[in-house]
Amino acid sequence: MITSEQREKLRGWFAGRLPDDLFEELTEVTVDREEITVIGRIPAPQQGEDVSAAEREAALEGRIQEFRERTRESRIEVAREAEHKFRRKVSWGVECGGERALFTHVAAPVMTRLRQPERQVLDTLIAGGVARSRSEALAWCVRLVQQHTDDWLSELRESLEHVQRVRAQGPDSETKDTSTDTE
Repeated sequence: MITSEQREKLRGWFAGRLPDDLFEELTEVTVDREEITVIGRIPAPQQGEDVSAAEREAALEGRIQEFRERTRESRIEVAREAEHKFRRKVSWGVECGGERALFTHVAAPVMTRLRQPERQVLDTLIAGGVARSRSEALAWCVRLVQQHTDDWLSELRESLEHVQRVRAQGPDSETKDTSTDTE
């Protein structure tokens, strides 16, 4: 868990390090123990009012793919620096015309010790066609919980940040430099 201040420093580093012409706007920088995800807004393709939904979708898809290919080298350069500095993988995505696309992202393995009743829930999701594997079913469950508990999770994160601030004021706080530690 990282603090709000560490998250702000991370976002500031990316805002300062990214080439000025990469995104129209840096919209989101999120971080966890394994990964930093950087998402920026790119301009939507210019189209008339009378285009079909299929044509608009294809144009957005084409714009996103063009951006991905054109900016690959500069994104890799920034990612290498960030991975060295913050000891996390960097993933990229864009927002374009109201759509969001992630180019890369880490699929981190999670160790679980599920008992039979929990495994049966996952197996039911597989049998019902909701997921193809237990890991996909577990990810589905996590997303469902996340949708319904955003307020509670936000409050919990704020509490954890408060605990970290109090710990940082303890007697060992002078011996440890946490300015670049984002754990």
